[in-house]
Amino acid sequence: MSRLPVVVACDLDRTLIYSAAALRLEGDDQDAPELLVAEVYGGVPISFLTRASEALLARVDETAHFVPVTTRTVAQYRRVRLPGVRPTHSVTTNGGTLLVDGVPDEAWRRAVDRRVAEACAPLGQVEALLTDQHWAAWTHTVKAAEELFVYAVVDRAEMPEQAVVDLAARCDELGWTVSLQGRKVYCVPRPVTKSAALEEVRLRTGADTVFAAGDSLLDQGMLEAATGAFRPAHGELHDVAFTAANLTVTDADGVMAGEELLRRLGDAVVATAR
Repeated sequence: MSRLPVVVACDLDRTLIYSAAALRLEGDDQDAPELLVAEVYGGVPISFLTRASEALLARVDETAHFVPVTTRTVAQYRRVRLPGVRPTHSVTTNGGTLLVDGVPDEAWRRAVDRRVAEACAPLGQVEALLTDQHWAAWTHTVKAAEELFVYAVVDRAEMPEQAVVDLAARCDELGWTVSLQGRKVYCVPRPVTKSAALEEVRLRTGADTVFAAGDSLLDQGMLEAATGAFRPAHGELHDVAFTAANLTVTDADGVMAGEELLRRLGDAVVATAR
């Protein structure tokens, strides 16, 4: 089958690829699925997907425009090796950066910066919320991602749940959103979204159908805007029981959900040709 006018957008971490802590493998070790290394950091393998996912991913890429969509920075994204695919378009930095054949699109970044400047408080003002004495008690590091957004690596056991609620309320007043993913608390300007960048990709590819998969609150807008959406039975969206008329939830969780998502996405693409 030739490539169809369809975009398949897939979040990476805890959707397509998984850290050792997120695999959620149950049963006897001898029955565990074969795993492929998807990322190496500091000489150590840190992210994985199943061996079966390789063929499923190739099937998606052969029949549709496969687009990785991630909150990772460009540098973090470039560590990821997805077997058998070289995407023409990739969305990183939560939609702040659009890569075309691996190169950041400067015009897209200028447009994003303009929208942020018009609607949001400066990054430094939000960064100060994560570096004050109150947050220091449970925060390991605070980092700015490509001068677009800021995130803190925290000790979840020490951090009160109310802290994130209060932070979200304050950031909302400043035009920013908050997302808690694992040990990271993200503060992102409201115009910096995966859905906006994905719509740009759709226009550039001429696709009339978009399928999307993701697990976090930062993926919600992308899923809501898609023709068909999929999420794993774990993650932020699962914790808040997110649902929608266009949404399918996997039966599996952990790394096996990643494999199931690719199978469901591939089936959805093929169904559009019938």
